[in-house]
Amino acid sequence: MVARSAGLLMYQHRKDGLFVLLVHPGGPFWQSRDLGAWSIPKGEYGPDEEPEAVAFREFEEELGVRPSGRPEYLGEVVQAGGKHVLAYAITGDLDTSEIRSNTFELEWPPRSGRRRSFPEIDRAGWFSLALARKKILPAQRPLLDRLEAVAAEKR
Repeated sequence: MVARSAGLLMYQHRKDGLFVLLVHPGGPFWQSRDLGAWSIPKGEYGPDEEPEAVAFREFEEELGVRPSGRPEYLGEVVQAGGKHVLAYAITGDLDTSEIRSNTFELEWPPRSGRRRSFPEIDRAGWFSLALARKKILPAQRPLLDRLEAVAAEKR
């Protein structure tokens, strides 16, 4: 069965251009990775779930804030591992110093028998489109292009 995720790409217009909110995955595997490691806030959903509702739920779980507003569908991308990601764009503002992420447990170090808790995302940041294109997972870059087109139509 194909893994499917849904997420929200929050954005805002500033004097110096369009900025997007990206999140960095928590845990030891991603700790020292930066370029090509960031993502939109997203999470998996099952066949009986509505992707748009999941996108809002996952945003709230990963950042501790439920956005408001009406999202715009950006389409789907397929990540390197085969996961399909449905994305929605939404305007908003979020103080990244105030995020509160849910956590997951992992045996760490490997084969140690010890379980540790890690935040699902360890940080979030606002990035210009140019910098976001470097930071985001390569498979999610088309979402930034689609957002740029959607945001230009709304200006």
